[in-house]
Amino acid sequence: MILDFIVGIISAGIPLAAPLLLAGLGEMFNQRAGVFNLGVEGIMLMGAFVGFLVVLTVGSPILGLFAALLVGAIMGLLMAVVTVKFKAQQGISGIGLFMLGWGLSGTLFRVYVGGITSIEGIKTFSFPLLGKIPIIGEIFFQNNILVYIIFLLVPISWYVLNKTAWGLKVRAVGTNPQAADTLGIKVERIRFQCIILGSMMAGLAGAYLTIAQTHIFADNITAGRGFIAVALVYFGRWKPVGIMWGTLLFSLAHAMQRSIQVYGINFPYEIAVIIPYLLVIVVLALSYKSQLLGPVALGKPFNRGSRG
Repeated sequence: MILDFIVGIISAGIPLAAPLLLAGLGEMFNQRAGVFNLGVEGIMLMGAFVGFLVVLTVGSPILGLFAALLVGAIMGLLMAVVTVKFKAQQGISGIGLFMLGWGLSGTLFRVYVGGITSIEGIKTFSFPLLGKIPIIGEIFFQNNILVYIIFLLVPISWYVLNKTAWGLKVRAVGTNPQAADTLGIKVERIRFQCIILGSMMAGLAGAYLTIAQTHIFADNITAGRGFIAVALVYFGRWKPVGIMWGTLLFSLAHAMQRSIQVYGINFPYEIAVIIPYLLVIVVLALSYKSQLLGPVALGKPFNRGSRG
């Protein structure tokens, strides 16, 4: 029973980590360029609803995912205009974007759907032969295709940031935008690109919840995952692999509290539910010094000709 309990936690925790990881990687690009986006939660909600609505209407999960990418890009463009072009305070702008996504997704859901409705979505599949391997097969080879794609983005994101000219520009803009500007790097253009890219990934993360995980939409279906993704960027020290470990830590804790209920373990339900969120707070508190190693220009608007 103990082995089944552990295997159940790990096999459930990996797919639970996928949307957090995707949103966290997107926020990493934002922050490496010097932009702090607290609107990730709202973008995920809009991506979750729009993706769900397209699948419900058209019946195509692929079109639903593309629709979520599009709505993420639109909301990212809005965030970029407000914070980069008009240089509004990033934290307040992000909260405004969150409230917009939260209110708009709930309103549109009640207008166009009205109640809990299920869709086909993307189903879990088992790899031939590999999926039948005891323990390993259940953990690693019985997931939906998006899980593998999202985890593949970890090395891809690392390569883009560290081995490409565009990644060098992103890091330069987030570290010293004035120096980057003197070298001919278009600071505002890079920040626009990163915000839109990060928002598209957040929109896709939201669509994952409705299209690949729950197959339904409900108010506040993200349950704070957007804010958790932002926090995990700090925990991961703005590195893709670090963010991946952070998302797995949170998701395994989340899977554990669900398993406690499923196996009927005598443990207070209320405490089990808060364990994942409490864990994030504790980890962030213990990793305070590492947060000082983040992008120097994070949260600071770029004013050409200014040294501060």
